[in-house]
Amino acid sequence: MSKGTKAYIAAGILFLLGYIVYSSMMLDQFKCEVCMEFRGKTDCRRAIGATKQDALRTAIETACDQLSSGMTDSIACSRTPPQSINCEKK
Repeated sequence: MSKGTKAYIAAGILFLLGYIVYSSMMLDQFKCEVCMEFRGKTDCRRAIGATKQDALRTAIETACDQLSSGMTDSIACSRTPPQSINCEKK
């Protein structure tokens, strides 16, 4: 392999690593904590996401996973308004 080919490969690897680091820094911009009540039980969960809506949705789904059993319960729980929501930008 010539020096030029090695240089292109090294540059490509550095570019890829830089992109991965840059992309991961752009994520996780919002952090939300949500408390859900469903069928007499309460659970609070935190989630991090690129947008407030992503973090909120993930926190609700995670809390509902703990409170529900089965797909029907999970859907019903996720449609229940949260008891509390606390979101902040990181």
